[in-house]
Order: sequence, then C-alpha cells, then structure tokens
Amino acid sequence: MRKKTVVIGLLGTVLDNRKGKRRWDRWRPTVSIGQHDDLYVDRLEILHQSNFSEIANIVKEDFEQVSPHSRVNLHEVLFSKPWDFETVYKTLLDFAKDYKFDLDNEEYLVHITTGTHVMQICLFLLVESRIIPAKILQTGVSESKDPAGIYSIIDLDLSAYDKLAERFATVNRQGIHYLKSGIPTRNAKYNALIETIAKVSSSSSDPILITGPSGVGKTRLAHLIYEWKKNNHIVEGAFVELNCATLKGTSAMSALFGHTKGAYTGADEKRKGLLSLADGGLLFLDEIGELGLDEQAMLLRAIEEKRFYPLGSDVESSSNFQLICGTNRDLKKLVQKGLFREDLLFRINLWTFELMGLKDRSEDIEPNLDYELERVSTKLGKQIRMNKEAREMFLKKATSEDSLWTGNFRELSGAATRMATLSQGGRITVSEVNDEFEKLSKNWNYDSSSKKDSIYSSARKLLGEKAEEIDLFELSQLDCVINVILKSKSLSEAGRKLFANTIKQRKTSNDSDRLRKYLEKYNLDFNGIISFFDKFPPN
Repeated sequence: MRKKTVVIGLLGTVLDNRKGKRRWDRWRPTVSIGQHDDLYVDRLEILHQSNFSEIANIVKEDFEQVSPHSRVNLHEVLFSKPWDFETVYKTLLDFAKDYKFDLDNEEYLVHITTGTHVMQICLFLLVESRIIPAKILQTGVSESKDPAGIYSIIDLDLSAYDKLAERFATVNRQGIHYLKSGIPTRNAKYNALIETIAKVSSSSSDPILITGPSGVGKTRLAHLIYEWKKNNHIVEGAFVELNCATLKGTSAMSALFGHTKGAYTGADEKRKGLLSLADGGLLFLDEIGELGLDEQAMLLRAIEEKRFYPLGSDVESSSNFQLICGTNRDLKKLVQKGLFREDLLFRINLWTFELMGLKDRSEDIEPNLDYELERVSTKLGKQIRMNKEAREMFLKKATSEDSLWTGNFRELSGAATRMATLSQGGRITVSEVNDEFEKLSKNWNYDSSSKKDSIYSSARKLLGEKAEEIDLFELSQLDCVINVILKSKSLSEAGRKLFANTIKQRKTSNDSDRLRKYLEKYNLDFNGIISFFDKFPPN
C-alpha cells in the first residue's frame, strides 16, 4: 500500500503573497507544489505567523483548487525574531516535537524554498539531524515561466552524502601527498601519522605539537602544514617562525609580543612582535621547551584569549593566529623540573605528533634519496644520477646496522648534496659513495663514543674520577638508585619505590635504612645527592 505524502513548509510572505486573478499567471512556491502531476501530495502543513493569516487562507484555498485531493492544514507559529537563529530554531524544534509523525503510513517532505534564510537553514538542520524525519523539497521558477515551476527532492541520508564523502576523501589524499612533499614513503607508521596530520590540518585550528629528534623535518612539516592550510583558505596570513633557543629574557619577550619605544635600553622605536605578524596566519615556535617561564605565561594567555600586552605597553594587542610548536625535548620531564608550565603543555599538546628518526624508517631512505637528488639537480642546474652499482651500494650501507643517521634526514640531505657536487658529469659512482660513507662513519663513531661517555651519567657526574674504579654492573645499579632518589621527596619514598616488590613479601620493612646503608657504601647520603644535583642538574 502506498504511503501518504505529507509536505511541511513555511508560508512565503512575499512570493506566496499574490492577489487577484493575475496571481494564477505567476509562480508561487507553495501553490506550485500542487501543480505537478508527478508529485502527489496528500496533505500540506503550512506554518505562518498570525499577521499573515489572510495570505495563508488564500494559499490554502488555491492549493486545494489545483490539487483537490489534498488536505491543507494551517499552523500559527510565533517567530519573535525571524532573523535570530536561536529563537527560530527553538520555534521550529517545538513544532517538530509536538507533531505526530506516522512513519509507518506516511512519508514527509520539508519545503525549504520559503521563509527567511535563517528559517531555511534551521529547517535543513532539523531534517539533517533526523529530528524531522523527511526529505528536502526545493521548488523554483522554470525557464518557460510556467506557474508550476520546477521541483527537486533531496534525500540527505543517501547518495548525496556518498559523493560528499568521496570528495572529502579525495581532498584528504591530496593533503597526504602534499604533506609528504610528494615523496612515496613506505613506512606504514609514518604514513598513518601523516594521514592523521592531514585530517587535523584541514579541520582544526587548535595548536599542534611536533616532537622528534633533531633533523627529522619538524620545521619543514610546519611549513607544509601552513601551505596546505593557505591553499585551502583555512589561513590567509603569513607563516612566522622563531627558534626559541636563540632568544632569552627581554629579547624573547620583544620578539614574541613586540615592544613600545623606550620599553628597555636599546628600544629606540616601537616594534611589532611575531604574534602580531602572524595575525590571520600561522606561528611556528621551534624548540618551545627553551622558552622562559614568563614568556610561557604570556603565550598561554595569547593562545587562549588571542590577546597580549607588548613589552612596556598598558594597551592590549590582539592576534588571531594558529600555532605549531616543535621540540626535541621531553616536555613532561621539564614540567616535573619546574622548567615548563603544565597548563601550557596541556594547551599545546591537544594534537601531538612524534616524527620518527631516519634509522627507524630505513624503508624510506630510497624514496627520500631520490627526492634529495632531484632537489640538488634543480639547485645545481643539471641532472644528477647514480649508476646502478653506486645506488645498490648506497642503499646497502645506508640501511645497515652500522649506519646510525644521527642527523636524520638533514644528514641524508647533506650526503646527497656532497655526492652530487663531487660527481663527474652529473653521475654519482661507487667512488663518491665510498668517500661519503667514510665521512659519515667518522661522524657516527664520534657520536657513538660521546654516547658511551654519557652512559650512567648521573652516577659518573656525582662520583667524578671515582666512577672509573667501580665495575660497570655496580655503576649502572647506582645510577638507577640516584635517578629514583631525584624523583622522590624523601629517603623513605625512594626506598619504597626501589624495593616495592620485596615489601609485598615481608610483614615489616625498613627500606629507608636499607637504602641508607647502600648509599654509605659509596660515601653518599640522600640529602647530599639532592643538594649536588640542585647545583648541577643531571643531563
């Protein structure tokens, strides 16, 4: 059995407002619904304000004349502010909640052509959210000026959404390709990370925190995110960057927030800060962990309220900037040491992305090598190629356990540049590859020895030359004890942490005494350790 068709719509106070015999020669959006042979309407529900009752009654009579099988119901509603979203939405929502929808026997169309733009948007939202279980009905004037006009029915739950979803997926794929600089990377974890960054970049203006060791491409990624946002009209302003490690104190305050003339010695004229320059654009703060606590406090307010005071000024400035922060330090540890504000960390790490080092992405060395050679070719103005043997040798050496890539992608870029520059006729051979890895190995051996010197650094720093007299096994144990002590408030707390499992196996315990005797073996005590590292913080 056919379900009845019910149309719900607003009275058109202008276009439906036609009188006299000539009204039949003109298109009237509500009346036109009943003038289509292929649109069978069993019932029409017209919403109108009381001051338009005369027009509503004329439309009702005319609709029943052009569609005698239809029944028309008039509903008086009050739109106290027809252009105010809140009041209009509430009025229409109240109507929808009170209306008795019979989905088993009726199907519904919401006529969205009449009413103010605000009313039309609110009706759309009610249909889209399924509060009104209907499809959208649009009517319009035909080219032939036929009073019946034209109509279309849109189902928001079906194909239109599939097309929109596919369009979004296409845009997202373009974003992923762009953020990877067009490099066909193969590492699954990295590709998944970039996919997430692409989604966040296109739909969020919240701060982004990029972490990872030096040389992994934090600055380059920040640039690419900005360019992607600008290409998609998410930001319009400039890309502004600052390495926070290069400035301290007054210089950092001035660089970030600007200053007035005479704010400090040397401030000969008024200067805009980077936050002001980034208005409408994106601010990239690299090495955010190096920023001073005072600057951190002002930055937090600027992020949350988009307002700040330039140095030496009692007049606020404003800047609507988006923020990306970069760091190779553990900000949580800095918070524990009182060197970084916890509230600022909470604000900037809503979206945190950790970039992997080149050593952990060995499968991406080859595509990145090709990218770097292409880049160097453009820079040198000639095509650079590697012969087959040279390429195989490079990839074999580059992906071996001996290749540390401590400088990450920055180091790979330098290697490609050196080999290309020294190559004869733009062709890199085995000779250039061997020379390059000899140079890289020297750097890695130096880095490796430096790392060995830093093993058990807390114990070595505390004991000095005496550390060389202790077996490596004991030194590692002492280093662990020291690091636990530095994170404890008392000797008892440190003892509980160090002997947590053995405590469970005994009825009584005196772990602070046990720890005290252990430290005496090295002529150390709890307070002495705390005092020493207050003066000389661990690495």
